[in-house]
Amino acid sequence: MRFGLLGPVEAWRGVNGLDLGPPKRRVLLTRLLVEGGRPLSVDQLCQDLWPAGRRPSGAVSSVHAHISRLRAVLEPGRGTSKPATLLVRRPAGYALEAPRDALDSVVFETSVSRARELLSSGRTASAHQEIEQALRLWRGPALRDAAELTFAAPEIARLEASRQLAEELRVSILLEGGEAEAAVGLAERLIGSAPLREAPWALLMRALYSTGRSAEALQQYERFRITLAEELGVDPGPGLRDLHMAILRHDSAVLRIVRPPRRITGGVRVARNDGRLPVVGRSQETARLDTLLSEADAGRVRWAVLTGESGAGKTRLLEETAELAAERGFTIARMRCSGSLDNGRNPSVFGPAARLLAELRSEAPVSHDAADADAAAQPQAMSEEAALAELVREFADRRVLCAVDDLDESCAACLRLLHQLAVLLREVRLAVLCAVRDPDKPQVGRLLSELARQRAARLHLGPLGVADVAQLLTAAGEADSNLEAAALHRRSDGNPFLLLELLELPVVQRVGPAAQIPAAVESVVLTRLEALPEPVRAMLVHAAVSGETLDIEVLVHLSDGSREGLLGLIDEAQRAGILVWQEGKVGQPAGHYRFHGMLRDAVLATLTPAARQRAHAGIAMALDALPGRHPAQSAAHLVQAGPLVETEELVQAFLRVGRLCVRDRQHAAAIGWFERAADLAGPEHLSLHREAKRTAQWLATGSPAPLAREADAPVPGLAVVHRLPCPSRLRPTAP
Repeated sequence: MRFGLLGPVEAWRGVNGLDLGPPKRRVLLTRLLVEGGRPLSVDQLCQDLWPAGRRPSGAVSSVHAHISRLRAVLEPGRGTSKPATLLVRRPAGYALEAPRDALDSVVFETSVSRARELLSSGRTASAHQEIEQALRLWRGPALRDAAELTFAAPEIARLEASRQLAEELRVSILLEGGEAEAAVGLAERLIGSAPLREAPWALLMRALYSTGRSAEALQQYERFRITLAEELGVDPGPGLRDLHMAILRHDSAVLRIVRPPRRITGGVRVARNDGRLPVVGRSQETARLDTLLSEADAGRVRWAVLTGESGAGKTRLLEETAELAAERGFTIARMRCSGSLDNGRNPSVFGPAARLLAELRSEAPVSHDAADADAAAQPQAMSEEAALAELVREFADRRVLCAVDDLDESCAACLRLLHQLAVLLREVRLAVLCAVRDPDKPQVGRLLSELARQRAARLHLGPLGVADVAQLLTAAGEADSNLEAAALHRRSDGNPFLLLELLELPVVQRVGPAAQIPAAVESVVLTRLEALPEPVRAMLVHAAVSGETLDIEVLVHLSDGSREGLLGLIDEAQRAGILVWQEGKVGQPAGHYRFHGMLRDAVLATLTPAARQRAHAGIAMALDALPGRHPAQSAAHLVQAGPLVETEELVQAFLRVGRLCVRDRQHAAAIGWFERAADLAGPEHLSLHREAKRTAQWLATGSPAPLAREADAPVPGLAVVHRLPCPSRLRPTAP
């Protein structure tokens, strides 16, 4: 047996996930796991499971019933005469006596400690593998099922702090292994989650300096100093100030820079052994970029624009082309926009031309040692006009590949510089590669129009095909199964980023009933959601809870607007890469909107239990108001609405669905609904339980009495069932 708290609570027997039942039962298991084998009294469990003032009269009976059902799931082979060995009753209460290493949170913390020891002993590769395995254990926010309950708060805070430290350790390991480029992106993400914490800023500064971007490293220090002054009225600590001075002095002893060796092979590419999978499905684009480099090498300025949705592989193709160019003797300059922070007062803050110039000069020839390269990267304060003139001279003296990622996110100053270079430069050995996700953004229109006039190469990266997925599986050393390739393609929609993140998971967690959401995917979706307006987020929450495809009628009802207004919200979500339009087949309706790949699951993973319950309640209300909808649809959502729906009301909803099934002669379905009503009613609603059970038995035996009744006539002993009213106070909001 294994248990999971790093996300929604889960339990596995071997590789098989167990059905833990309704939300309250899952919270009960969470509470027992958090206690670590210590017994909890029934009264304490009732206090922890129900907020103050909301404890029902039958709470004690409910806890005993949930305990009984959990025992049946955790120990299915145990007879009634045998005592429980896992979820046991002690004099002080109930306890879950599982080994501590059966809990994923314990495995995570043990693995992090091991990674730290490996790093201390200089075994960087092993430390990197260990920390990656540890972080892959996270499936979402810790203790997600109990996120809003008081008992869970201390454990959630402790585990999230451990996760932050583990993420910082991963960046440190990458820096020690010479993987500074990868460390930059991870450090930036850590700053986004903890902007007032010094450690991620120090890691980012070290990573930027290690890639030759000392000007940007100094700029990040200034950003943090201003943020601390504005938010807290304090200065950075002595450790960060010392790091700042070390960058200004190029003190490599303090900075501990590890530079990966360059590989110059006379134009022949060397096979990598860095653990990365090859680029697949991009042979035409790669060939076109190879030709572009040859033309630039011959003395003609060449531009290329890579377009495609998020995760299409634009950045990876930029890096692959940069490696190829470096092997051919090109100097590589990476232009990244870090916002408009040039206040004209601080010499450590530079405009885009000065930053690009510093980037170029940090690329020392291979024969120079690291000290020479550090000296060449010494930033100097100058005006943008002077920096532009120096740039033109630098381009005339060497072969350069300039890689510009996220062009559509660049500031006006960076776009203006690129436009100037496009107009000014003609007969120099320069290739410029720009990656852009949304070429329709107004701010990039002027530059793209100029590049189109110069007939720049425009390469669109579409989704991969099933054959490409199969090729990737083969490259990863896994069995080439067409069925697995097709399943992975369906879940990722052929998106390379989603696909590669899925391949990081164990095989059983990629597709099927035990499928999980990779932590990186969940983080990306959360970032995209936060950038969207509140009405779009609310629409996406309802859409995700409602189902795989968008139910337009339900969403229009919930948005209190028109179809045109809803399409505006959908359009924004589509531009964010969360929704896609699926064309219909010949002879079928025109098509429908749906979630992109596994992103529906990722949206659901960002919701707290309470947010999901509010959304289910709102959807049930909408379905109830729409004509022609079968009440089974709303009943299915009422089940998931948790404490927003009283047990008696839910039982009555089940009974009405059962009676409609009787009317439609769907006897098997009717039996199922009446049995669910009987099970749900339990001893707390004895009369409802007995009558629902009796009706199910009548139907099972084929008795003509209930089958002959009119649909609107009451079943003997039962009240006429009315629809559950959903007052406007239950209308859900985005989290």
